[in-house]
Amino acid sequence: MPAQLFGTQHILYIILSTVLGGGVLLAANKLARTEKQQKYVLRLLALLLLAAIVTNRLSQVFRYDTVRWYCLIPDSFCGMTSLVLSLGVLLGKRDNAVLHFTWLLGIFGGISTVIYATFVDQGPTIFYLPTISGLLHHSLSAMVVVAIFLFKQLDVTYKKWYCTLFGFTAYLTVGAFLMEVFDMSDAFHIAEPLLPGTPLTAWVMAPMYAAAYGLILLAFEIAKRKKQTKTKNQRENEAE
Repeated sequence: MPAQLFGTQHILYIILSTVLGGGVLLAANKLARTEKQQKYVLRLLALLLLAAIVTNRLSQVFRYDTVRWYCLIPDSFCGMTSLVLSLGVLLGKRDNAVLHFTWLLGIFGGISTVIYATFVDQGPTIFYLPTISGLLHHSLSAMVVVAIFLFKQLDVTYKKWYCTLFGFTAYLTVGAFLMEVFDMSDAFHIAEPLLPGTPLTAWVMAPMYAAAYGLILLAFEIAKRKKQTKTKNQRENEAE
């Protein structure tokens, strides 16, 4: 019997990945004290993420009767984010533009997809390569983002809002290319919804994402200013 959404195999994966992932992050936060150690841990996680997404794309290349090399190109927001996020960590500096664009997609897309993994029934078991590699790259995507915040590698600010605009534009450009050249009608959900029977195409999700992202940026800004005010008051009291 194939794996099923919210079936035993899926539930076990959710539990085990949460426990193991959380344990790894807690241990890393406790043991990696120096900046060098923290960067090593973060890049190791990013390398695992890169390996997972590359494995997933290769599994798609050889999944069908004919070899489809164009399947190496991620055709979804989560898949492309796993690739771009991992490269952003491995090749970029602290607080780079790629991290500003991918962090929210990485953690939200990673967690939500692991929980509602509609692709778990594509093989005989959850260990079918396209399935397990898909679950792993989503899990690792969320872990990398959490590690980025644990090790203070990103300063979330409204001043970098344009990173999201450029990033989404790039994603949709890739999606349009895949649709036009390789007839991938569901690429980046430009023409087909994320969930069948819903209106959730990219054009519907984009303004929803923008609104949520704006509120999150506002929350970060409020928290930052409160912290600055508190620190200022403490210094003034100490001076007195």
